[in-house]
Amino acid sequence: MKLYETTIERRGSALAEKQEKGSHKRLSRQTRDNIFGYLFISPWIIGFLGLTLGPLLFSLFASFTDYNITSRMNFIGLDNFKRMFTIDDLFKTSLWNTLYYVFFSVPLTTAGAIFLSVLLNQKVKGMKFFRTLYYLPAILSGVAVYFLWMQLLSPSTGLVNTFLAWFGIEGPAWLFDPEWTKPALLLMKMWSVGGGMLLYLASLQGVSNSLYEAADLDGAGVIQKFFYITLPMISPIIFFDVLTSTIGSFQIFQEAYVMTENGSGGPGNSLLFYNLHMWNNAFEVFDMGYASAMAWLLFIVVMILTIINMKIGKRWVHYEGGDNK
Repeated sequence: MKLYETTIERRGSALAEKQEKGSHKRLSRQTRDNIFGYLFISPWIIGFLGLTLGPLLFSLFASFTDYNITSRMNFIGLDNFKRMFTIDDLFKTSLWNTLYYVFFSVPLTTAGAIFLSVLLNQKVKGMKFFRTLYYLPAILSGVAVYFLWMQLLSPSTGLVNTFLAWFGIEGPAWLFDPEWTKPALLLMKMWSVGGGMLLYLASLQGVSNSLYEAADLDGAGVIQKFFYITLPMISPIIFFDVLTSTIGSFQIFQEAYVMTENGSGGPGNSLLFYNLHMWNNAFEVFDMGYASAMAWLLFIVVMILTIINMKIGKRWVHYEGGDNK
């Protein structure tokens, strides 16, 4: 009996030892796989730490300092933020110009892209040609497009005013009149709605025809089907487009920098957008501390608006799974 128990114990200990060795092998293999995994993603990690997170934290610290590159960073607390609202009049002007642009550009481009996608979703001969034609402006180089529109909007020789003159309408000075500079940029923005159109077109082609057939049986008209079937079914894409367009519109910079003389912001500072004013403070007068504070204020505003959009989106965005969370 004792011999039998001893044999069982030896076998148990041998089995336990074998399992322990196996677990060590698995552990070492897992560790090795983890090491190789981190090595493979190390270029991204280095780039993120050195080119994204590092400058981000540096700008956060610089926003509380008096820093102009050539001098030492002197901590001044919230003085840069106080300066925005109490001393810098151009800050208020740039913020108003940016809000004006966001308020009009986001709804106009969204509605324009939806309308264009509905038209291009019809089964008409040669539709592929028209889809390509309307999408082309979205892939053209930004600076080249700005110079093109500067020629088109020329008060005396531009094609836009020439076209208006055919109907007896005297065209405005566009980029030379403070009241027409921002509408001119909105007109230019509407010309390149092809990118959004492509998203909506892909979404429309994913809507089931059975929904429209059921609506036809119920006697629904074209307008009713658009508002009660088409819009709800593409609402996730609308939400995505509105969210990204809002963020992008707050970052408008190139148009004003290229289309105004020396990035001055146009006549009467009518095109002095927030990012352009921040750029001028950072790289014209080298007031990096103040420019960093402006950047973080913009980040806070955009983040708040994004959170609000996310909250409101739960009420009107329809997902096929039925879960709007």
